[in-house]
Amino acid sequence: MGGASARDDVGAAGGVTRRMRLPGTPVSSVYLHAPFCARRCFYCDFAVEVRRVGDLAEWSGAIEREVALRAEEGLVLADRLRTLYVGGGTPSLLGPDAMAAMGSVLGADRLSDPDLEWTAEANPESFTRAVAEGWRSAGVTRLSLGVQSFEEEVLGWMGRLHGAAGALAALDTARSAGFEEVSVDLIFGLPEGVKREWSADLDRVLKLGVPHISLYGLTAEQGTGLGRRVTQGELRMPDDERYRAEYLEAHHRLTDAGYRHYEVSNFALPGSESRHNRVYWSGDPWLGLGNGAHSFVPPLRWWNTREWAAYRDALLADRDPSDGREVSEGASDRLERIWMGLRTAEGLSLREWPNSVEGCIEEWVDRGVASRSGRRVRLNAEGWLLLDTLTLEFDRAAG
Repeated sequence: MGGASARDDVGAAGGVTRRMRLPGTPVSSVYLHAPFCARRCFYCDFAVEVRRVGDLAEWSGAIEREVALRAEEGLVLADRLRTLYVGGGTPSLLGPDAMAAMGSVLGADRLSDPDLEWTAEANPESFTRAVAEGWRSAGVTRLSLGVQSFEEEVLGWMGRLHGAAGALAALDTARSAGFEEVSVDLIFGLPEGVKREWSADLDRVLKLGVPHISLYGLTAEQGTGLGRRVTQGELRMPDDERYRAEYLEAHHRLTDAGYRHYEVSNFALPGSESRHNRVYWSGDPWLGLGNGAHSFVPPLRWWNTREWAAYRDALLADRDPSDGREVSEGASDRLERIWMGLRTAEGLSLREWPNSVEGCIEEWVDRGVASRSGRRVRLNAEGWLLLDTLTLEFDRAAG
């Protein structure tokens, strides 16, 4: 089995100096990263390239080269994919032909499974009728809209280019094009001093009747505008109590309305859960294509250089754009398996763990942060607020 330790043989120009040898396990889930954004949001730490219009030919050409390179390294794409996710960045900046172009790169036969879940992300301001119809015609089955809030002041503070009306118009456009599976993203936990009625945003999203809602707590990442202002003392992130209150309010409001809180950040009406995200949580293999994308074909993980230009130039020079790789094993692998299991509503199976964890689980149940059913432990919403801490507690108990 080929493999190397993390960041082995990584060249200074963003490509590795020798080719990897990848496991031959068939991969049926693919993530595609579209890097272009018209503006970098105040809080964004993603691998994006700021451009007013995305360059479809440049992007699809780079993705096609990476697909060919991974095949040379031994990667086996399944004859038919089960899930395909196009994220960003802002994929909708690439226009109405973007998804058809990806179909050509990956192969029409691979995208012919009638049960394929094909998700694409879009921002409301660039999700036009032409984009919606082009994507639907290409075979996209699921849309994720980056709404974040329905309040004008909040959207302006974030640096979003759409207003509340734009979000509603984008949803109408999606529905008129035939998209039944639509997810809406919302951000909570804004800094003190930012005027925002979280309850009102929850009211609005519930009225929309979308089948899937993703909630993300805002974090002040280093290197972002938000991170710098927090470090300089100009902004203060919310205290734990307000963060907890907003998360639990969302949990109660959405579950009372019939949504299933099936993962830390995700709520779905029955049957509308994201199948692609389940691949990550379950430890199944996936291929990530594009700058900053991560891949996992057990036991090997690798990740591409974050900068778009470095990624593109490496491929143009027939170099591997990977920025690092590692074999998933030992303590770090065990910790990730615990963390991934505890973050879902299915919980963590206890069959592979020693009896020494029993006391830890009993304590969680007594504290009201988890439930136990046979050989499985499940965190509740209170427990998910403590996910990192509880993961470490379980790991220590496991010895």
